Amino acid sequence: MDVRPEVSEYGSVDPAPASDSEQLDELRSILLDDNAKMFERMRSVFKLRNIRTPESCLTLCEGFSSTSALLRHELAYVLGQMQMDEALPTLVKVLSDDQEHVMVRHEAAEALGAIGNREAVPVLEKYLKDEHIEVSESCEVALDLLNWVSNSTIA
Repeated sequence: MDVRPEVSEYGSVDPAPASDSEQLDELRSILLDDNAKMFERMRSVFKLRNIRTPESCLTLCEGFSSTSALLRHELAYVLGQMQMDEALPTLVKVLSDDQEHVMVRHEAAEALGAIGNREAVPVLEKYLKDEHIEVSESCEVALDLLNWVSNSTIA
């Protein structure tokens, strides 16, 4: 039997299948538990993304308190997929935190571009000259993507 991971509604193959739970409190509890297995935490991440409500978005934003840079990176990635303005303040905070892991900051920059909200332009421009090339190049790409997204949505 050939079992393959399913492609998400976002066109990605996720590193874990979305949780079967529909309960935001349960998903939040697993996501925020640094002692839970990473696989289960990732399942919560993808279910919260798939729910795609302001509440699920803000729950994902809470996950940046995690000690896992891998999880924080994945959170930034899915917030970019969701393209919800509710994530903007958190992503700006993550990108602006020079103590944050460089790969998390890079993903936050790309997510800001994917969301397509012009409010992100000043912070992306600010980090175009970041000391970490991963961050500066991601801001460049994000600004181009943001311009493309915002120009594509004009009727």
